[in-house]
Amino acid sequence: MDQRQFDYIIIGAGSAGCLLAKRLTEDPAVRVLLLEAGGQDDYLWIHVPVGYLYCIDNPRTDWRFRTEKEPGLNGRSLIYPRGKVMGGSSSINGMIYMRGQDADYARWVDATGDSAWSWPEALRRYKKFEDYHGGDNEWHRQGGEWRVERQRLKWDILEVFRQASQEAGIPFSDDFNRGDNFGVGYFDVNQRAGWRLNASRAFLKEAAQRPNLTLRTDAQVRQLSIDPASRRCLGVEYLQGGSVHSAEARREVLLTAGSIGSVQILERSGIGSGQRLNRLGIKVHSDLPGVGENLQDHLQLRMIYRVNGIATLNTRANSWWGKAMIGLEYLLKRSGPMAMAPSQLGAFAFSSPDQARANVEYHVQPLSLERFGEPLHSFNAFTASVCNLRPTSRGSVHITSPEVDAAPEIKPNYLSTEEDCRVAADSLRLTRRILASPAFKPYAPEEYKPGNEHQTEQQLVKAAGDIGTTIFHPVGTCKMGRADDPTAVLDPELRVRGIDGLRVVDASAMPYIVSGNTAAPTMMIAERVAELLQAKA
Repeated sequence: MDQRQFDYIIIGAGSAGCLLAKRLTEDPAVRVLLLEAGGQDDYLWIHVPVGYLYCIDNPRTDWRFRTEKEPGLNGRSLIYPRGKVMGGSSSINGMIYMRGQDADYARWVDATGDSAWSWPEALRRYKKFEDYHGGDNEWHRQGGEWRVERQRLKWDILEVFRQASQEAGIPFSDDFNRGDNFGVGYFDVNQRAGWRLNASRAFLKEAAQRPNLTLRTDAQVRQLSIDPASRRCLGVEYLQGGSVHSAEARREVLLTAGSIGSVQILERSGIGSGQRLNRLGIKVHSDLPGVGENLQDHLQLRMIYRVNGIATLNTRANSWWGKAMIGLEYLLKRSGPMAMAPSQLGAFAFSSPDQARANVEYHVQPLSLERFGEPLHSFNAFTASVCNLRPTSRGSVHITSPEVDAAPEIKPNYLSTEEDCRVAADSLRLTRRILASPAFKPYAPEEYKPGNEHQTEQQLVKAAGDIGTTIFHPVGTCKMGRADDPTAVLDPELRVRGIDGLRVVDASAMPYIVSGNTAAPTMMIAERVAELLQAKA
C-alpha cells in the first residue's frame, strides 16, 4: 500500500481522536493516520494538575482563540481556550469526570430518532473506557483506559460550603455520575497518582507502538479532499514542516478537531452555508447552513466571597514559605494545591422551584483572583462559580478567510434569551442563600463580586454580564439530527450530510449540551463511532 494511503484518517489527537485511534488499530489489518496540529505533550505543566495555569493562553498548548465582544457580557471579549497539543483540550482542561444527566440523552434520542444515544447505551459505553477508583458496580467499571480518581486534597472552606449547601436543601452526593447529579460533593478527576491523565497518555501509550498507527504532529489540515463528481471525501491536505502534504483514506475520514476546529476545516473544504462560502470565494461541495451554528457553552458566574478566621489558598500561596511547602508536599506526596483540579467541590442544584431537574452547577475553589492569569488576592476568599447547565442562548463560529491561519469569528451569544437572564439572576440569589446558611456565620462572609448592591432583576443580569466567563464547554456546532431537520449537519451516526466517507466525531456533534462537563461525553461519542466502524469491518 502507498505510504500516503490509509484506511482511516483521524484529524485531531484530542479526547475523541485518541480513543478512536486506539480502538481502530486493535485490528492489525486496519491502517490509521492520526494528524495533530499541535506538538507532543512533553511540556511538564501539562501533566502537573495545577499546570493548567501555564497551559491556557500559552501558544505552546492553546490555540488562543478569543470571542467577539459579547453584548450579554456588557461588551467584553473572552479568551476561548482550546488545546493545541497531543491530547487536545484534555491536556489543558479541569480534569473533571462528568457524564451529565440521564435526561440529557433522552433529548439526544428525541433530536436524532436513534435510541443508540439513550442513557443506558451511553452508560454502557462510559463503562467501556472507564477505570473507576471504586471498582466495578452498577454505575462504574474498573480496568478501562480513562482513570477516575478521588481528589488528593481538602480545604476547610470547601467543607463549610458543602455543609451550607446541605443546610440550603442540596443533599450530599458521593457520585455525580449515576444519571441524576443533584447534590453537593467533591468532583472525581481524571488523574493518576497525582498527575493529570490526558487522552494521549490514556489511549495512545499502547496504540503508538502498533505498526498500523501513523502519528504526525505539527500537521495542520488545510482542507479535505473531496471529489465533486462522487461527493466523497477522499482524504486530506495538510501543512507540515513548511510544505503541503496529502493523504488518502480508503474507508473514511474522521474529523475530531473539536467544536471550533472541525467547523474551520469543514468550511475551508466547501462544506457549510453556501451563501457564506460563496462570499469567501470557496467552492461549495455541500450546502449545510447548520455548520458553525448552534454553539452552546456553559457561562460561569464567578462570585467571590471574603471570609474571616479560616484559611484559603490566597494567603497560603502568597509567601515564599507557603509556596515552598506547597511544592514540597507535591514532590513528596503528589498531593496538596499542586495536585488540585481548577475546581474541587461541586454542586448541582435547582435555580428555582419551577425547574424540572437540577439546572445549575457550582465549581467551588478555595482561592480568588480578579481574572484568569492574575495573582491571587492578598486576603482570604473563595470563589463559587455557578453556571446554567442548559442555556437556551445559541451562538456561532465561522471562518473569516480561506487562509488556514486566520482566526475564526466566535460569537457565543451569552445571556441573549429571557430564560438565560432569569436563570442567571436566580443563580446569584441561590448562592447568596447558601452563604446565608448557619455554617458560614462564624466566618462573616462578604460578597466581593459582584457585590450586594446588585439586588433587582435588572441589576443582577448586568452583574452576571460583568462577572460571567466561559467554563470552556463549547458544543453543538455540527449537530446531529433527524433527516427532516434542515439545521442538522450530521445524521445520527455522525456522517456528514451530502458527503460520503466523512464523519465528525467530537463535542460539535451534540444537539444539546450535557448537564455537566464535556470531556467524558466526547469520549463516549467516539466510543459509539468506534463500535459502528468495527462492526462494519
